[in-house]
Amino acid sequence: MNELIFNINRESNIPMYQQVYQYIRTQILSGKLEWNTKLPSIRQLALQLEVSRNTTQLAYEQLQSEGYIRSENKKGFFVDANISDETLNYEPIKEQHHENNQTDIKTIDFKIGTVDQANFPLKTWRMLTNKVIKDSSMFSYGEKQGDIQLRKALVDYLFQSRGVNTSAEQIIIGSSTQHLLLLLTLLLKQDYQNLAVEDPGYNVARDLFALQSFIIDPIPVTEQGIQVDRLLQSPSRLLYVTPTHHFPYGVTIPVNERLKLIQWAKKVEGYIIEDDYDSEFRYIHQPIPSLQSLDTNDRVVYLGTFSKALLPSIRVSYMVLPKRLVSEYKKILPLLEQTSSSIHQRTLATFMNEGYWYSHLRKMKALYKRKMNLLNRELLKHFKNYVEIKGSSSGVYVIIEVKTKMSEKMLIERAYEHGIAVHPCSQTFSIYKPQYPHILLGLGNLSEEEIIKGVSQLAKIWL
Repeated sequence: MNELIFNINRESNIPMYQQVYQYIRTQILSGKLEWNTKLPSIRQLALQLEVSRNTTQLAYEQLQSEGYIRSENKKGFFVDANISDETLNYEPIKEQHHENNQTDIKTIDFKIGTVDQANFPLKTWRMLTNKVIKDSSMFSYGEKQGDIQLRKALVDYLFQSRGVNTSAEQIIIGSSTQHLLLLLTLLLKQDYQNLAVEDPGYNVARDLFALQSFIIDPIPVTEQGIQVDRLLQSPSRLLYVTPTHHFPYGVTIPVNERLKLIQWAKKVEGYIIEDDYDSEFRYIHQPIPSLQSLDTNDRVVYLGTFSKALLPSIRVSYMVLPKRLVSEYKKILPLLEQTSSSIHQRTLATFMNEGYWYSHLRKMKALYKRKMNLLNRELLKHFKNYVEIKGSSSGVYVIIEVKTKMSEKMLIERAYEHGIAVHPCSQTFSIYKPQYPHILLGLGNLSEEEIIKGVSQLAKIWL
């Protein structure tokens, strides 16, 4: 076959090499290109389609790897799939065309979990990475429990910032909180069946525990945090909680209630899983002592992450195990591999040890405080009593209760139609549903101009 000409859509979101691959694959599966048919060379096809040779080469390599074509030395490419008369249903990937002109609108995305990328210390991070990568140990998988230099740096930092009493031996480094929770469930699932969670609460953790066959017991949350009295009536001996900055309401459990939780764990001989995911960012008061710092019974598992203060893509989180669980962890350690980059771990340890971490935190706290105050002012200015703002004294997001007859889905869809992306909160509720829809508004990677414009637009759309 000397020619194989078809239309390449150069405006498509589908890469051109994939369009070539899809077309040839469809022709083979439909029987139009029969077995042993000679195909144009890579150069010939590139000239025919007016694309680069790299485009046609990638397409041919994909077809060859899947067995549709073969390459014969000095002869070229031939169809190698011998399709029978049986009908083969094959539908190429279709592009989704939206009826609206959303692509023409620059979306302002109030997504949670983002950080201010413009203020990431890229120059310093690159300099430190270049420094640590010279260490020969960086070319291995790394220590299974996590880089020892980072674990030692965490011992000092956690004690100074959160009062956490620990040793490097108790600290486990992982790529995410979810990964560390999976490890923890391996240690606990044989001796525990029921697990209490906050309602509303972090749905990803709740779903992960359910996936691991725990019986989930939702405990309602009020302005004082989780209802300890309801917890005392629960059959659970495990509790997952976000006491310093409840997700999503943003409330902080008072010290007296924290002490009740500690006593509960001691009484039932269970464990509290304390997720302290963004305690660095408090704008009114100093951080309240962690549950772990109040625990004298070795019953609190402490979790933290660098995703909120640095970048999520660095993928470094940590877990502090009670001493009584360390020996159990050591038994399964040979089966595990480290999931967080050794280079990022060592770079982060150096970043902390050389004093960059604390100055970066001060800078980010001031920046997010300014953004948070701005977001609150704009919400009150445009919505007045039509919304109730929750969790505005800490963190990098707020939750707003919108007093409207519209559903959560309708609010989100109307906002998106006008170039504003806001995010649902309904998935965080398990049993206790709110009267009005709740919407999550993150501010991490938004500029002050985007916050002002976004809130103004939402008021026009929703009111």
